[in-house]
Amino acid sequence: MIKKSQEHLNSANESYAEHMSVAFKVGSKMIASGFIALIHGLIPAIFERNASNRIKELKNFINQKK
Repeated sequence: MIKKSQEHLNSANESYAEHMSVAFKVGSKMIASGFIALIHGLIPAIFERNASNRIKELKNFINQKK
């Protein structure tokens, strides 16, 4: 498990702390976007494009990391 994790960190060109920071940032944005989408599902008049815009932003962020 440690060897596989180290290989992943090397392929991402990140230290453990850098990788954890990025993963937490992406994860927290995904959770927040999910809540926004759920609220939008209940009340369609609010957050009309917020969740989809956040998904696009995350996609761009992840693609820039490659």
